Amino acid sequence: MYQANEKRYSEMTYNRCGKSGLLLSAMSLGMWHNFGSAATYANMAEMVTTAFDLGITHFDLANNYGPVPGSAEENMGRILRRELRPYRDELIISTKAGYEMWPGPYGDHGSRKYLIASLDQSLRRMGLEYVDIFYHHRPDPDTPMEETAAALDQIVRSGKALYVGVSNYTPEQTAKMAGLMRALGTPLTVHQPRYNMLDREFFEGLEETLAKEGMGSVCFCPLAQGLLTDRYLHGIPADSRAASASPFLSENRITEELLAKVRALAEIARNRGQTLAQMATVWDLRNSLTSVILGASRASQITENVAALQNRKFSQDELDEIDRILKA
Repeated sequence: MYQANEKRYSEMTYNRCGKSGLLLSAMSLGMWHNFGSAATYANMAEMVTTAFDLGITHFDLANNYGPVPGSAEENMGRILRRELRPYRDELIISTKAGYEMWPGPYGDHGSRKYLIASLDQSLRRMGLEYVDIFYHHRPDPDTPMEETAAALDQIVRSGKALYVGVSNYTPEQTAKMAGLMRALGTPLTVHQPRYNMLDREFFEGLEETLAKEGMGSVCFCPLAQGLLTDRYLHGIPADSRAASASPFLSENRITEELLAKVRALAEIARNRGQTLAQMATVWDLRNSLTSVILGASRASQITENVAALQNRKFSQDELDEIDRILKA
């Protein structure tokens, strides 16, 4: 029977999510990859319990994470039942809906029908009465935003989620949704944007809006699908994501110009006593971000990245050099 590390809260940093009462661990564990139907239970459970033992309390899912869609939530449900049942009130479980999940006109986008039905399915898969955070995963140009807002408000009032947020919304869309939610009496608590050293513009354009609206931010892809690790320093490994025809990272993106930047960043990381992955993760946290979502295929990667919190400070010279490399 799993028993959590008694010192799990001693080293992790917890940041307030905007102006809400919610504190999130500075690092979260994402289940986009490696928690689907092809994954082994022992490895998944080890990753989740290792994360929790290190003070990570936020576990991030979506209805379509897998493959197959829904299987990551099913596996998280198994882990919650078998390993983490005594600790439910110490966990922040988030899920999302907004991308295609089932056939037909009601399994995608942002209608009240889709969002509420999807969350009901997610709760059944995980065996939960509620999730802590429910996100609308992407804007829907064909559904009035007022309808999406009303669905999120209904979800909170029904007790099926404690907080709600959005992901992939532009600053203008975020401000509009936050205003609609405020008028309904249910605050929009958090935004989940893509953000990393190589992909900065979206979040940096969003920061002012989030501050004005009192929202937190939880970023995904801090390692740019593995580009900001040691994995590609010497080319494209045969067993890598880029070599596997992944729709998220293609070989033609990995140019010699990009690799030169990654190698220069890795040299700064070495001088800091960190791996490139560690430095890239805490670089995200140097500003107003609430939490960074870690992806992992094994528990040792989680341990490595959490260790980066021991050296979060950057000198101005380091920041200037990183900017020079990235803007070259």
